[in-house]
Amino acid sequence: MADGTFAALLFIIGLTDMSMNHCGTQAGCLGKSDATPRFSISGGEVLERRADPAGEVYLRYDLGHKRGPFGNAAGLSIGENGETWIGFGSTYTIPFGRSGAYAELHSMPGLYFDNGGFDLGGPIAFRSGIEVGYENRRGWRMALTYDHRSNAGIYDDNPGIETVQFKVSVPLN
Repeated sequence: MADGTFAALLFIIGLTDMSMNHCGTQAGCLGKSDATPRFSISGGEVLERRADPAGEVYLRYDLGHKRGPFGNAAGLSIGENGETWIGFGSTYTIPFGRSGAYAELHSMPGLYFDNGGFDLGGPIAFRSGIEVGYENRRGWRMALTYDHRSNAGIYDDNPGIETVQFKVSVPLN
């Protein structure tokens, strides 16, 4: 389904934004700037593809800075059957004017442990996806997320899984 599409979009759109709005400034292309640190919790389900449908809880911490247009985040997910993923990577947020609506892309390499649940083919797994949501005036975000996890073909078996979740994000400032 999604494979690496969201990761590719993150880098294409993000690098375009970086070249147009960040390079040539005093801070430079990947200059550090402040961002709102956030803690997020998501709940949802692994979609039936090669894996059986199963619940998953996903915790994420977005760091309080950006490099150019890219944010950084660390995540941990635990599946209904014991599957665990932990990773760190990049985010790119697209606000829709002043409406509070936004879209965010993420791409995060990490480690995956099947713990007797669904086998992704090896311990290295990449998670990339999109969320579409709304941020209220207090900075709380509510969103629907869709993401893909796989080993990007670095192992012989690469089944991949997708998840759809509802996410609530709380600002930590």
